[in-house]
Amino acid sequence: MKNLLKIFILCIWIQQLTFVTAAAQQAFLQNGVTAHRGNSSEFPENSMPAFVSALELGVDWIELDVFLSADGKVVVTHDKNLKRVSGVDMEIAAHTFDEIASVDIAWEFRNRHQLSLEESPKLTVPLLEDVLQLIVSQSKTRLSIQPKMDCVDEVFELIDKYQAAAWVGFNDANLELMKKVKSKNSSVPVFWDRLPDTAIDKDIETAKAFGFEALVIHYSGITAEKVAKVKATGMEIGAWTVNDIGVMESLLELGVERIYTDYPNELLKLKRKD
Repeated sequence: MKNLLKIFILCIWIQQLTFVTAAAQQAFLQNGVTAHRGNSSEFPENSMPAFVSALELGVDWIELDVFLSADGKVVVTHDKNLKRVSGVDMEIAAHTFDEIASVDIAWEFRNRHQLSLEESPKLTVPLLEDVLQLIVSQSKTRLSIQPKMDCVDEVFELIDKYQAAAWVGFNDANLELMKKVKSKNSSVPVFWDRLPDTAIDKDIETAKAFGFEALVIHYSGITAEKVAKVKATGMEIGAWTVNDIGVMESLLELGVERIYTDYPNELLKLKRKD
């Protein structure tokens, strides 16, 4: 009798957990605004303040980039070398995370905007697990992860650790890496990045064959015909990376459903006008 009671309680718990997970998924925003490297127009790219700001704005997706450090940490940065953002010539793959964390990734942003150290304090490269913990603490915004090297296994270890599968997707042009994502967890969405001169019919065929959810084309190659073809398949059509308001308006008029931008607040304002 006690065993039956335990089984009954376990079943109820599983049902409640399933309901909570489903409710969280239903609560995710669906506004077509992807904050490229976070709110990177107002804060240093791929930094925790940029990600927190994007959450506060209410974007439905935040995009970030990841590499592996020499000691196997999944770190969040766009380039394989930190020189552009920090002024320090440091290859990610050749250094430990402790060494990587010693540089200031707000350096370029501060200089470009002519800000003081007080106005733009020093920042360190985040770990992906720090961002995942931030993302799973809410149920409005999801995280699109771009692996800049083959670190898909390591990323999924963290996703599993923080039970974050419902909160994440992946984007990149590398077909093999995106196929690997689907082999790890077919329910995790993939947004396949394409160049402006993409062979749209072939790309649609490939994307459908591997279960990708979207094609994201460089904005300069978006046409009404491409938009119509992608949407006719049931996939989403997106554009990267759009920072001009006029171009945003044109893409929205064409029916583009997702726009990656460094200026998520400006795109949200346009969306609210519709």
